[in-house]
Amino acid sequence: MIEAALDHDRWFKELITTFFEEFILAFFPDVYEHLDFQHVTFLNQEVFTDVIKGDKRTVDLLVETKLKGKSSLIIIHIEPQSTYQKDFNDRMFIYFSRLYEKYRLSIVPIAIFSYDKVKSEKNSFTIDFPFKNVLSFQFFTLQLKQKNWRDFVKHPNPVALALLGKMGYEPEEKVRIKVEFLRMLVQLRLDPARQTLVHGIFEKYHKLSVNEEQQLNDFFQHIPKDEVNHIMELMTSWEKKGFDKGIEKGIEQVAKQMLLKGFTTKDIQDLTSLSVEEIEKLKAQLDKG
Repeated sequence: MIEAALDHDRWFKELITTFFEEFILAFFPDVYEHLDFQHVTFLNQEVFTDVIKGDKRTVDLLVETKLKGKSSLIIIHIEPQSTYQKDFNDRMFIYFSRLYEKYRLSIVPIAIFSYDKVKSEKNSFTIDFPFKNVLSFQFFTLQLKQKNWRDFVKHPNPVALALLGKMGYEPEEKVRIKVEFLRMLVQLRLDPARQTLVHGIFEKYHKLSVNEEQQLNDFFQHIPKDEVNHIMELMTSWEKKGFDKGIEKGIEQVAKQMLLKGFTTKDIQDLTSLSVEEIEKLKAQLDKG
């Protein structure tokens, strides 16, 4: 269970690091309108010790950016959560207070819930008394199962497509989701590394049975031939590489792009979970041209 959660956190981190602007656009359009995406820096992970509970907590994603037309910096904290945790709102407040204590900047806190079932989650943490409201902390929430997958295929977005299988749908729609995913992925025309990352994460969360794969082939009979040809080319390529290897390859390509943009080895290690040795090997490959 712990290993699966770590994999989940890594996939989400890779996806949002690669497609940060697209993530905000897909799920928080009101926030998107105000952010200046020309100034985006991914900060190192923060590790906080919980003295009371005797454990350590790691903040998943911190992004430093600005509001449009403003010179002051702000921080966006994104916390993916794949398993239910009682009093998660308390943890979000602790993170917020520790981050504010360190950075003294305005913070936009976002929690992503990717449970397989819809659950009731708080989006605030309060401390009040009959005589005074002492604290009212609120944060943005995204519970993927509450989203309808059909709302995200009309306007293709790589983050939304990767997470379609985590959204709400009827059992009889499962095969149709993959059909629409493939059609939209072709339309996006992503570079191979990003395409592989999106497809690999989708497959991790949306596996079809043998019978459902057959139904998928039946669906192709009702799609224009030229479109089917493009889809089949992609699928053949992925099958040769393997989905798991495809994800790793996509991560390596993202790491190379981060090296070219001047990210430090520590930054890349924090954001991709690659080892220092693996990053140095990629750096050597780039130096050789």
